[in-house]
Parts: sequence; C-alpha cells; structure tokens
Amino acid sequence: MNKNKQVIFQSVLLDGLIFTFVVLSLLVYFVNPSEDQLLMLSRNTFLSLGVFAFSGVVVFLLNSKGIHTIGHILFAEPQLSEAVQEDVPWFKKFWGIELIVAFIIAFYASFVVTEFSFYELFSESGFLGAQRIFSSLLNPNFEILPRAILAIIETIFMAFMATVLAVPIAFVLSFLCAKNVMSGHKVLFAIYGTIRTLLNVTRSIEPLIWAIIFSVWVGIGPFAGMLALLLHSVASLAKNYSELVECISEGPVEAIKATGASSLQVVWFAMVPQIVLPYTAFTIYRWDINVRMATIIGLVGGGGIGTMLIQYQGQALWNEVGCLVLVIAVVVWVMDTGSAYIREAIK
Repeated sequence: MNKNKQVIFQSVLLDGLIFTFVVLSLLVYFVNPSEDQLLMLSRNTFLSLGVFAFSGVVVFLLNSKGIHTIGHILFAEPQLSEAVQEDVPWFKKFWGIELIVAFIIAFYASFVVTEFSFYELFSESGFLGAQRIFSSLLNPNFEILPRAILAIIETIFMAFMATVLAVPIAFVLSFLCAKNVMSGHKVLFAIYGTIRTLLNVTRSIEPLIWAIIFSVWVGIGPFAGMLALLLHSVASLAKNYSELVECISEGPVEAIKATGASSLQVVWFAMVPQIVLPYTAFTIYRWDINVRMATIIGLVGGGGIGTMLIQYQGQALWNEVGCLVLVIAVVVWVMDTGSAYIREAIK
C-alpha cells in the first residue's frame, strides 16, 4: 500500500467513524428509540455498517474535491499549495467545524448517558450522607492499625513479587513486539502481530477481572492477587519496553551488523545498552503502580489490605475504613515519592 492510498484509507476510516457517530447520535436524539429497539443488535449493527459505508463515500468525495476532513489533516503531509492559501481560522474550515460538532455531540451524549445532575450533586440529603461518612473517615479507629500494617506489608510484597517475575518475561517479549526487530521477514512479522495482539487483549482486561479469575482458579488470597498483577504487568511492561526498542538509534545497530554479528548479538550489544536505563525507570514505576493496584484487587479476594477494606466497608464500619485509607495513603505517597526520586536519578 503506497503512501497516498494509506492516507486515503486512514482518513476514510477515522472520518467515517466520526460521521457515523454524529449521524447515529442525531438519529437517537430525534427518533428517541425504546430500550427494546436499542437492544435489537442485528438490526442496529446493519444500520451502523450502512451509515459507516455511506460516510466513507462522503469522506472520500469531500477529500477528492479538496475539502479536507480531520483524517486528511492528521495523516496527509502538508502541501505547498495549502501553505500559501489564504489564512483562514481553523474553526471556519471544514475539519474545524467537523471537530467542533463531533465534540459538542459527544459532550451532550456523555451528559445524558452519565445522568449528570447538579440537583443530585448538591441535594441536602446527599450532603448529609457524605458528611456522616467523611466525619467517620476523619476519625479513624487505630485499634486495627497492627492488622492494617500486616495487611499493607502483604500488599507491598504481592506487588514486588509480581513485578520481579514480570520483568524477565516482558524483557524477552519486548523484542518480539518491536516492529523494527521483527519486520525483516513475513514469519517474524506474523509473530510480532500475534504476540502484540495477545498482549493488547491481556492488557485491556483489568487486573480486577484477572483477580476474580485467579481467585476461582487458585483460591482467595494473596497468591491470586499476585498472579493477576503478574499477568497485567507482563502485558503492560512488554508494551512499554517494545516502544523503547522501536525508538532506539539505528547507528549502533548498523555498526554492530557491519561486524558480521548475529541477530542475538545485535540485540544484546546494540539495543540493550540504549534501553537499560529507561527499562529500569519503567520497572520501578510499574512496582509503584502495582502497589496501588494491589489495594484494589483485594476487594475481590486478591488478598492484602484490600480484603480488609471491603470487609469493613461492607459492614459500614467507616472509622475502621478511615484507618485503612490512612495507611494506604501513607504507603502510596511514600512509594510514589521514592520511585519518582529514583527514576529521576537514573535518567
């Protein structure tokens, strides 16, 4: 696919989605379908595909007539003829109007879907309920502090174990997910696409869901939580690491190749030295993230302080919850501050 065809395809795809969203949103607003009509998946899918196909044709015709859409502005290289055109404010151009209309419709749709209500937000009954909870949280019951400290230690080690086990796996996968490493042959590119897709799917599933799965698999406790963090950490670190590999300087790579080095030697002597410090920074940051995530996955049986938190919250023991929140806040603050200093020092 040459550059021009690629730009056309990307523009039609992006603007087709934007146009489809605008048309379907307006259709829902004016027709006001019932819930049963919205649940008719086959009919609505066919309608959406039809609108998308029509939108794609419209976008193609607009760009061919010199009326540039958002997709064209994003993906096409600027032309000299466009640069010398009369200076027109962006919001008066077609792509600017398209952007404004899409944003307004998206904002209004979000306002309706989320049922945003200033009345509920500032209602007297809501304020009283929030006041009761906050007053309890601000008066923590420190009798459970020893148990809370033991639980947060368990949480920290869950995060540490998950990070340590994830790093070597993600390190290897990062080179298999780097386009500049795997683009030399069709088989290698197929491996790249397969692994990248699997990691994207794994990363798209929240650790909370993985914790539920592993709680059923290995039982409720810190082991299930650690496995959930491990799996998500592998997918996330592999993505971050691979993006670093794709941004390396090609000079050392070409120099090592010129000596007749093998592919493995090129990776080890030309690529690894360029990425070792950013890798370390990402790893430390990931441990910081895992500590925070570990407090959440405990809510579904993943062990750690999250398990205590859901127990006391379920019994509406807000003073005890206040103690746990305080412990979590202190640990997260210390971890965040410490990791920030370390990451800055190794840059």
